[in-house]
Amino acid sequence: MHELGIAQEIVAMVSERAGGARVTRVVLQVGKLSAVLPDALRFCFDLCVEGTPVEGAGLDIIETPGLARCRACEGEVILDRPFGRCECGGTDLEWLSGEELKIKEFEVI
Repeated sequence: MHELGIAQEIVAMVSERAGGARVTRVVLQVGKLSAVLPDALRFCFDLCVEGTPVEGAGLDIIETPGLARCRACEGEVILDRPFGRCECGGTDLEWLSGEELKIKEFEVI
């Protein structure tokens, strides 16, 4: 479960940036093609925040759909898995989004 390592790193980064202030909310952007399971990340986040400035903070996850451009026709294709087919039948796709894993923002008091 790589979500545990990801959650640990998120908590460490947010704690460092918060400068000792109490964090009340963390917002993440997670792409559907990132191989990160939001429910598993939430579970791990709740374990990792104990005893940190992030303890008790809410976690909001914004899921970004996968988006690719077909190299054959230049059309855009929405993906929910790391492969797909364009309406033109093309399978040579250039990924544009969906692999993100970003800390979008966090709130402190």
